[in-house]
Amino acid sequence: MTLRGQRLFVRPIETADREAIQAFLAAHGGGAAMPKTGLMGKLVGNLVAVLAMEVTPDAVRIDDLIVARELRRKQIARVMLKELAELAAKMERDWLVVERSDAREFLRRVGFVEEGERMVRRVR
Repeated sequence: MTLRGQRLFVRPIETADREAIQAFLAAHGGGAAMPKTGLMGKLVGNLVAVLAMEVTPDAVRIDDLIVARELRRKQIARVMLKELAELAAKMERDWLVVERSDAREFLRRVGFVEEGERMVRRVR
């Protein structure tokens, strides 16, 4: 993804990222907990997004997706979900699942459908 000439780099969260992620979540996460597993997005070296997830036998459950306030509505969440879908396919998981979300309209726009209380998107 390019944002005015800048590329969003997405990679798995590592142990060494803990301090930076805690600071990011304190600033943008509204009390979100440190993810056990997830992805992080960086733009020009700055942490701009954190995706908390859990891998299950047939799916990847998205627990949270937080984008820096000043960069919301800039396609960052879409890119994070695209990267996650590619990763899920490589791990042979068929579904992305969101158990609960305040962003249901956004999730519909990026291909999720409602399945009871949760929203799902087929990966492959």
